[in-house]
Amino acid sequence: MKRATTKKIYAACRGLRKAVIFSGTVLLLLFAAQGEMEDARAASLPADIKWLTNDSDPVYASPEAGKGGIFHSAILSFPLTFRTVGPDSNSSFRSAILDNQLSLVGIHPNTERIIPELATHWAFGKDKKTMYFKLNPDARWSDGVPVTAADFAFTLDFMRSKYIVAPWYNDYYTREIEKVIVYDDHTLAVVSTKAQPDLHLKLSISPTPRHFYTSLDKDFVRRYNWKIVPNTGPYQISAFKKGRYVKFERKKHWWAKDLRYFQNRFNVDRVVFSVVRDFNLMWTYFRKRKLDTFPMTMPKFWHVRSRIPEIQKGYINRIWFFNDTPRPAMGMWLNQDRPIFKDANLRYAFAHAMNIRKVIQEVLWNDYYRLEQMYVGYGKYTNPKIRARRFDLAKVKYYMEKSGWHRGADGIWEKNGRRYSVEVCYSIDQHTPRLVVLKEEAKKAGIELRLQRLDAAAAYKKVMEKRHDVAWMGWSTSFRPQYWEHFHSVNAHKAQTNNITNTDDPVMDRLIEAYRNSLEEAERIELSHKIQARIHQIGAFVPTFMVPYVRQAYWRWWRLPKVPGTRHTGDLFDPFGSSTGGLFWFDQDLYRETIKAMKKKKAFAPVTIVDKTYKNF
Repeated sequence: MKRATTKKIYAACRGLRKAVIFSGTVLLLLFAAQGEMEDARAASLPADIKWLTNDSDPVYASPEAGKGGIFHSAILSFPLTFRTVGPDSNSSFRSAILDNQLSLVGIHPNTERIIPELATHWAFGKDKKTMYFKLNPDARWSDGVPVTAADFAFTLDFMRSKYIVAPWYNDYYTREIEKVIVYDDHTLAVVSTKAQPDLHLKLSISPTPRHFYTSLDKDFVRRYNWKIVPNTGPYQISAFKKGRYVKFERKKHWWAKDLRYFQNRFNVDRVVFSVVRDFNLMWTYFRKRKLDTFPMTMPKFWHVRSRIPEIQKGYINRIWFFNDTPRPAMGMWLNQDRPIFKDANLRYAFAHAMNIRKVIQEVLWNDYYRLEQMYVGYGKYTNPKIRARRFDLAKVKYYMEKSGWHRGADGIWEKNGRRYSVEVCYSIDQHTPRLVVLKEEAKKAGIELRLQRLDAAAAYKKVMEKRHDVAWMGWSTSFRPQYWEHFHSVNAHKAQTNNITNTDDPVMDRLIEAYRNSLEEAERIELSHKIQARIHQIGAFVPTFMVPYVRQAYWRWWRLPKVPGTRHTGDLFDPFGSSTGGLFWFDQDLYRETIKAMKKKKAFAPVTIVDKTYKNF
């Protein structure tokens, strides 16, 4: 049988409330009765719809960029899965996969206005909860199959399925997204469950390849653990060896390569992520040209370890680039399911026993800044009144005695035979000096920290299974503060959720639910401030450091635009991100010149770039 078009399938199913149609390799699920997708013939576009687009915001890639080369990067551990949902999927490597999956629209990283991605045009419904989209008819999955509106409808079926074992996605795509309306192959609407400001941040969903997921059942997690799923972005996984490497290949005939905001980007032919389980070994690999860049945010690398011939002779460049973006939630996450942290007084005492200022001064060269709370850099949504608890021995004593504890013979607080001794789980060896200072200072306050360093995969698994006392880690950011996954009780006391503090607080639940259900921006901002104040009051998160810049070293044959990054750039050598990634390129002439100079021991002038274009303090 010849493969039928989705348009013909829609026609054949007109009037059916639920239909499963097989035509060649096509599997189309229509669940109009449940609201996931409405037949095009059952709905029509509003007569007064006003289509919008954006083809005038400034481009930020360089017209000098050329294609070619292989970019070598490193990861500390091999991912536990290539799935982006379900158990063990929420690792740092997940972003490399997701960054190659476009959404309906994007956000310009400097103007913060809507720009096209898979959709060329968009419109807002009068109900303030609907957005309409026109898809780019050239959009293709990496296996060549056209992207259609039905792929977005399938996203709801997929994300709502219990078989993906992803409670956050199940909840979000049920409580926040009401339905997808398909008008034809290239026209659709996404409907929110309620009106709200910044509608595009919620409704610009990504498609899911319905032709690929032929089975969505109880075996999903195992079956798709290592499957390479078709995507819509510039690169696709081309090869991998478990425990060793993952390779991505650039699509030379990528459908979006000539679009305004993608031109002169995503330039390298291949990206290779090699597993290097030790950060110091990464530095060695970098110096041996096995890696092309190296992060130098850590002061010791920038100020001390960069005193090497390769930098002094100009073979390796350094750059210090200030950004203006939401700050990662770096800190110490206290597990309230541990008996010692059930008492708020002991959580407050713990926070006052952490001498973060001394770490900044003595270990971090005063390069870092104190993070005052979890949500910094979100503009009006950040509560400016919250300040992190400072190191204060008197306050430690006050809170401990208030809960009936006393100092033991060894100086550590104790009560009923139990000592205030907790384990701190972390994964980056270079963070050890920071934690050693905290350990020694905490001992003065009567609290014992037992430091446990694990490899990245083991640490992540331990924390996600909620088997930690204290997790030393950070969380990535979003455009607006997100609270439900981290602090709502529905995600407490269970594995594989982001509520790693096991916060279970009725007041917090009510605030979060009100925030999620709010219809007005002003109200959401007020609720955001109240939630942040409640987080501070609960005291299960101890904020540590803020780094408002990017510092990196790179071999001189890699080039960057005149303004090296954007306002929101977090990695100048991010190869994939649709908004900020893929700006760098390989210069074959500079490569040959540099290799020749190195062989002849000829030096260039050392290069250190400091770019303050987006510095806002």
